[in-house]
Amino acid sequence: MAATYKAAVAAGHTLVTAAACELLRVGGNAFDAVVAAGFASAVVEPALTSLGGGGFLLARTAQGKATLFDFFTDTPGRSLSGGALEPHFLPVTVRFPASDQIFNVGLGSVAVPGNLKGLLYIHRRLGSLPLKEVLAPAVRLAREGVCLSTFQAYVLGLLYPIMTLTAAGRALYEPERRFLQENDLLVNPELADFLETLPQEGEREFYQGELARRIARDMQAGQGLLTAADLAAYEVIERDPLRADYRGLQLLTNPLPSFGGSLIALSLRLLETCEAGSLPFGSAAQLALLAAVMEEVDRCRAAGVLGPEELAAAELAERQARVRTASGGTTQISVCDATGNAASMTTSNGEGSGYIVPGAGIMLNNMMGEDDLHPDGFHASPPGVRVASMMAPSLLLEGGQVRLVLGSGGSKRIRTAILQVLGHLIDHGLPLQEAVEAPRLHWDGECLQMEPGFTDQAIAALRQRWPVNLWPVRDVYFGGVHAVSPWGESAGDPRRGGSAVVLENYPCKRSPPSP
Repeated sequence: MAATYKAAVAAGHTLVTAAACELLRVGGNAFDAVVAAGFASAVVEPALTSLGGGGFLLARTAQGKATLFDFFTDTPGRSLSGGALEPHFLPVTVRFPASDQIFNVGLGSVAVPGNLKGLLYIHRRLGSLPLKEVLAPAVRLAREGVCLSTFQAYVLGLLYPIMTLTAAGRALYEPERRFLQENDLLVNPELADFLETLPQEGEREFYQGELARRIARDMQAGQGLLTAADLAAYEVIERDPLRADYRGLQLLTNPLPSFGGSLIALSLRLLETCEAGSLPFGSAAQLALLAAVMEEVDRCRAAGVLGPEELAAAELAERQARVRTASGGTTQISVCDATGNAASMTTSNGEGSGYIVPGAGIMLNNMMGEDDLHPDGFHASPPGVRVASMMAPSLLLEGGQVRLVLGSGGSKRIRTAILQVLGHLIDHGLPLQEAVEAPRLHWDGECLQMEPGFTDQAIAALRQRWPVNLWPVRDVYFGGVHAVSPWGESAGDPRRGGSAVVLENYPCKRSPPSP
């Protein structure tokens, strides 16, 4: 069966996909490819991810061993006195086409970054090619420059106040006092220089060297909470994936303490007894069922219930009954290779803090300013605690074999985007690209946000039960699901500049050791 596998890549930018394909074509495995793509993504998708952010990789080797690599951010503040642990935020309003969202940025919003250490850890753990070769696409892109795509220019425009918050940011994104637009060249030579040090130095300089000390001094001067002790103590964590059964298939996804995967598992449990597949796709009844599940999961989260295992049988039945009466800055890279290895990686910089590490060209994250990541309040957790996340890199298994590699960006919309794509595939049999492109809805706690493309009849039916905000365009707000199948399908989400490729006859040189 392994001989029938095909290598495939899906990501949020054609150059990210190309970086992964470059490594696969020279004999790299899926993990070489996803790490190369991760570094390239930090160059060409600067509004969505950064080496100063955090993320997760769900890996499954050809031998069938699955591991969730958690390199998301930690709460900062080690070595600071308790009175100093107060957020110093700069609120910024990001105006989407039909909805505004407030984000907190500035030095007080920075959590301990994990992306750089995570990518290097995964390469050491599972990669097969030399790191210099894996880094080559990202180095080239940073040094020679990247022509901004329509989507990247749009997202950078949304985040204009953050990207230009500091002099370093203005030098990168507003050279000659003109903010970069579509087709302009984004060049980051400091990032290229920093990447070239990694084969010899690894992450030491960033987490323990002079660069770490410079970051700590800047934080102290600007009332940030990130310290040298935070950087030195950061570790990548390996976890067992969460497993959720649905209609004879098994979903592997991100486990607690992050809550995106467990909330998807809860959504699937609520859907399972509701005969979703018997409802016509796109009908008022099918959309109402989806909306009811989203609303119920939102209610569960508010009550402190983060997964199906936390519900007693009686409460689960009650919530399923309530659902049935109703008859929705991050980037994703999905890779599989020709020998059966699969990698799903989601990374984020939040919206970015605005602070760029001197001499490295890396903007640090604003994860401490994301209200959805801190339901108990900002800085409620002590320093050194892994921040929970909505990210949910996932694998769908059928008969013990990988059927689909997927994940999404989209902040609060990640879980509902993945849920809808899974439902479109499993319950309604849509081809992968159609499942990804189908219009989406999302319950935001107050109203249903809906993309265009639904029927007037369905919209009218939903308005009878929920407030509805109908968007004029399909938008990055609704996530970005990039997915591949080892059987020759791949899909990039056009909402986030998606790019997808299926390769033929490119077996990797050797498989990684089992994690």
